[in-house]
Amino acid sequence: MSTTPLSTEQIDTILQYDAEKRCQYLLKEVTSQGQIWILTDEHGCVMLNSEDEDCVPIWPNQEFAQAWATGDWAECKPESISINKWHSRWTPGLEDDELAIVVFPNLDQEGVILYPEELDDALRQQSKKSGKR
Repeated sequence: MSTTPLSTEQIDTILQYDAEKRCQYLLKEVTSQGQIWILTDEHGCVMLNSEDEDCVPIWPNQEFAQAWATGDWAECKPESISINKWHSRWTPGLEDDELAIVVFPNLDQEGVILYPEELDDALRQQSKKSGKR
């Protein structure tokens, strides 16, 4: 599934969004593009830790995931997951492992934290909204 790369201006604008607005942007992008982006290394998916949760960070576009592949994560690669695979495999797997999701974290590691089922519900609601155009 190919997507149109974002321009530098688009990236700069989106990075100025607060956590809630980035979450809304991710829901729209993932619904329209049909994929979620994560970062992986030889050990699997990159994880972040909040005060209360171990979280899997997700991004709406390859460019934002790639921007995180620096420093300790320089060896990481962005990987897309189809929305169907996310719903069928990732949501149950994350729930089984008691992991949360940090939605579209910025470079300060700030983002909305959702549980897997909450993200699925939000994506389904966004999909319904998008389908009613």
